[in-house]
Amino acid sequence: MQSTSDLHVAMIMDGNGRWAEERSLRRRDGHQAGGDAVRRIVEAAPDLGVTDLTLFAFSSDNWQRPPSEVAALMRLFAAYLERETPRCLEQGVRIEVFGRRDRLPRRIAAAARNAESRTEDCERLRLRIGIDYSSRAAIATAARQAPNNSVEAFRAALAAAMNLSDPLPDVDLLIRTGREMRLSDFLLWECSYAELYFTVKMWPDMTGDDLADAVSDYQRRQRRFGRLITLGEAVEELRNGTL
Repeated sequence: MQSTSDLHVAMIMDGNGRWAEERSLRRRDGHQAGGDAVRRIVEAAPDLGVTDLTLFAFSSDNWQRPPSEVAALMRLFAAYLERETPRCLEQGVRIEVFGRRDRLPRRIAAAARNAESRTEDCERLRLRIGIDYSSRAAIATAARQAPNNSVEAFRAALAAAMNLSDPLPDVDLLIRTGREMRLSDFLLWECSYAELYFTVKMWPDMTGDDLADAVSDYQRRQRRFGRLITLGEAVEELRNGTL
């Protein structure tokens, strides 16, 4: 079974638009409800042993969506950062926004800088939010800019390409909501040995209990990282009913 502490959980927050359409609401209403789900997940994460929580909010490919929806999303991102920064500061949550900054509206860029500056000393949870992010683009940039062939140099270059101060730790558990079962260009390097968890729930319906269920499922798994299972591990898995 897996450790119950120091987990890096990454989440692809999918299904906001479909959630709204199923209720005859505007897609922007679904995105608004998705912001409430982020708060629930952030509040639940530390008590479940999660120290790093990385959320995929807007991919570089999402610029292809209708301009009105993109504009509404950008306003929601800025409003979320402005509203939640004081709450995160009180709860010990450090906020970091990763991805490209040069294409973001000025309001959201300013909100991101303010959130990062105000929460930089928080240590209970590290919350990273990907906006205008493409894993393949970041990897390609890092490959061009890494000064030598070491993995450490590449990881540092990758962090720089993502506009992060230091490299992301490897992802332990990747969760995707909304019935889809793919990575969608999210943290391809960092998820090389991540455990994958897919749920049919749409993102706006996600609760702390849903996160707890995913973490519990993760804890029952045996991560081998390419090696063979030992006899002792096999016995332990049989005892736990996970083999």
